[in-house]
Amino acid sequence: MNQPTSILVVDDEEGIRNYLKTLLKLKGYDVATVSSGSAAIEYFNSNPPPSLVLMDILMPEVDGLETLKQLRKAEKALPVIMLSCIGETRTIVEAMRSGATDYLNKPFEEAELEIAILKALDRKKLVEENKLLREQNDQMSEDYRFIAANAKMVRIKDLIHQIANTDVTVFIQGESGVGKEIVAREIHRGSGRRDKPFVKVNCAALPSELLESELFGYERGAFTGAFRLKQGKFELANYGTLFLDEIGDMAPVLQAKLLHVLQDNEYSRLGGKKNVVVDVRILAATNQNLELAMQEGRFREDLYYRLNVVNVSIPPLRERREEIPMLCEHFVRKHNRKYNTAMLSVPSNVLEQMRSYDWPGNIRELENVIKRLVILGNDQQIIEELAQKIESRRKADKISLEASLAEGVGSDDSSSVSLKHMSRNLTSTAEKEVILRALQQTQWNRKQAAAMLNVSYKTLLNKIRKLDIR
Repeated sequence: MNQPTSILVVDDEEGIRNYLKTLLKLKGYDVATVSSGSAAIEYFNSNPPPSLVLMDILMPEVDGLETLKQLRKAEKALPVIMLSCIGETRTIVEAMRSGATDYLNKPFEEAELEIAILKALDRKKLVEENKLLREQNDQMSEDYRFIAANAKMVRIKDLIHQIANTDVTVFIQGESGVGKEIVAREIHRGSGRRDKPFVKVNCAALPSELLESELFGYERGAFTGAFRLKQGKFELANYGTLFLDEIGDMAPVLQAKLLHVLQDNEYSRLGGKKNVVVDVRILAATNQNLELAMQEGRFREDLYYRLNVVNVSIPPLRERREEIPMLCEHFVRKHNRKYNTAMLSVPSNVLEQMRSYDWPGNIRELENVIKRLVILGNDQQIIEELAQKIESRRKADKISLEASLAEGVGSDDSSSVSLKHMSRNLTSTAEKEVILRALQQTQWNRKQAAAMLNVSYKTLLNKIRKLDIR
């Protein structure tokens, strides 16, 4: 259960203290009161700091201004709202320079007080969330390492170095678990925004209505249950980077609002009348075929081209097996720290089996296997599991190929079977597998692969595009 927000009232007038205590308690706050600046300082020495302080400026002995300076030495982020009489402009200016969050002129309306408190608490929450995000980014710098040994990954790393310190939007594509977030974090770490927040939003994890409030926030009273203003992820990421993962799952109505933000760098919260201006770099990722989504009307073309200024297409792990030993070493270190274990390295017999496996779940699946290995330490179990998966995949491939060859069409080299003839009996999955095998055997030389499959070069290109082969 959440603890109520605590407020300390500092005022030498007993009537004001009692009024504020009664009013704020009725609104659900936990309220303490003291009658002087010296008593406020003593309160902080013997109690946990409150969530917010309401303090009069004019008090005998230690006034509000001096008390504020003393409190700021110990509690730099504590919201302090100063209470003043009309005509104390010079003192108020000095208080704001000394770190006051806001001020109210006496006498003030109840609504004025409530707005000032909510505004100060929201500002504090935003500061704390940004601090937490920066700490998480620092912690993740080791957990999310970019490893590049494969030629394609080396080219991606070079591309990241070229674009990181610009503000261009980047569109990251690849299968699920392939490392799209790692690439996004590498771009952020190489940019001038590296000391600002990196905020991730999974667009597939929330319904459209919740995703809108998560991204853009809402004003108090915007809907039932909106008791206070909430900043969205755009505000949390201000001056930093916003990573929109699984953007292909975003609803069209939200795509239109996102396009507006990309064009104008401003938007309105739910229920808001004023625009919020932000300076955010957008990185987006998907494992979907967005060209097909555009044809089917599920994704806006104008948003696609706005996001796709620079395209990074990450190859699956099965196409960069030479990186498996380095990834294993990284994950062993990571999970040794996490689970307080002392595995030195992945045994060579396990590593050999790993190189033979296709890793349909990519790096995420590999990390899960290493996690089990670090925790359980059972080499043989891992080897048997991978061997079983490899055998299951071989059987599935054999069934697909036998189905495609059911008419008895073939030759001494089954890879040179006419693709035109096979297509009558092949499912799209099996057809894709045959084309992939031909491309792999020819080192992705599409002309040679077309000749091997006995189809024209143009036909093969159409098949590759249609089946989304990368």
